[in-house]
Formats: sequence, C-alpha cells, structure tokens
Amino acid sequence: MKLDPRVQAMCDEFGIRIVEKHRYPEPGETRAVETLARIMRRHGEGHLRLVLSTLAETDNNKGQLDEVLFWAASDMVRACPEIIERRAGDWLAMWDACPVGELQFIAQDLRGIIPLRFALAGMIYERVVRAFGPRANQPDLFDDRRRA
Repeated sequence: MKLDPRVQAMCDEFGIRIVEKHRYPEPGETRAVETLARIMRRHGEGHLRLVLSTLAETDNNKGQLDEVLFWAASDMVRACPEIIERRAGDWLAMWDACPVGELQFIAQDLRGIIPLRFALAGMIYERVVRAFGPRANQPDLFDDRRRA
C-alpha cells in the first residue's frame, strides 16, 4: 500500500516517525499510517491535524502511537470541538496531564470484550468531563485526581 504524501508531511511536521510494519515502534514512532489516512479521508486534513497536534504537542502521549490511540483521539476531537475552539490551551493541558499510556495499558484488559478504541475513548472522555464539565471547578474531595 502506498503512503499518502499528506500523511507523511503531517507526521514529519509533528515529529512522528513512520516505521516499517515489521518493526515495533519506539516512542514518537508509528506504523499505523493507513489509520491516519483513513481518519483523514473520513474527517479531513484539518481534523487529522488536530488529532496529531493533540498527541504530538503534549506529554505522556507518544509512547504507543497506534491505531487505537489515533481513533480514540479522533473521537475526542469530534466530541469536543467547542472546547478545542474556545480553550485550545486548556485542551492541550488536559492531554498533558492525562496518563494516556497507563489508560492504554488498562484498556488492554478489555481486548476481545469491547473494541479497545471505545474503551480508551471512554476513559479519556471521563478526564475531559472532569477538566471541562460542570463540576470542573469543584472536584470530588474523595477523588485521588483532585487538583492540588
């Protein structure tokens, strides 16, 4: 399968290195280029740019740049356009604080039960609601993720 040059250009722009299918990707690398092309075909170049920006320009999110994470981030970008438009810096800060790698690891327990994309997206969305939802300014006092 031929690599879409627009996907290559965006990966280069965001410092994501594309590796061969037979190699296991290191942090900041991916082999899920067809997934990126599919996201772009379905939702457009601007959408893919937001997905890659959300992952590449934040901490904790470059360890496993795989199909599941790309689709989950795409789902979050689609679910939260108002937040991204009005509070882009806060959006990136939320992703900075989100332990995406740990959530990916936890989601693996659901493999074969539900699609991992949906499990991961649900866990990330819970973090979005905590950061931007109606109780964002008054977190649960018994929650270990409350703000200091």
